[in-house]
Amino acid sequence: MAIFGLWVINKAGGLVYQRNFADGLAQLTSNEYLVLAGTLHGIHAITSRLSPTGSSSGAHVIEAETFKMTILLTPTGTKFVLLTSLAETSANAVLQKVYEAYADGVMKNPFHTPDMPIRSEVFDTKIAALIEPGHT
Repeated sequence: MAIFGLWVINKAGGLVYQRNFADGLAQLTSNEYLVLAGTLHGIHAITSRLSPTGSSSGAHVIEAETFKMTILLTPTGTKFVLLTSLAETSANAVLQKVYEAYADGVMKNPFHTPDMPIRSEVFDTKIAALIEPGHT
């Protein structure tokens, strides 16, 4: 089981945080990560509208042959995306803890501007402690 990376996407589809934790995914440029985040934002919007049963919050898990993306959508529209191995079973719990770290380390920071890139040492430290070596 492995956690490969974490993305935070703002409500407009912009990538505001990206961090890799383990080898296994292709190494991409900053621009490629921005394009992928915007694409995922669009896919998420489409899946929320396609629900045959009415309202939907969109895709929660996107699974590929070698990894999966687990998505947590917050009430404010921010998306937390965890890229993991297929065998990883704790993705939802990890995302909930990431969201709590975001609320404490980013949103309570009076110098942070919402929807802008996250530059918080407190958040980075909490994320590093959360994604312990046992997951990589």
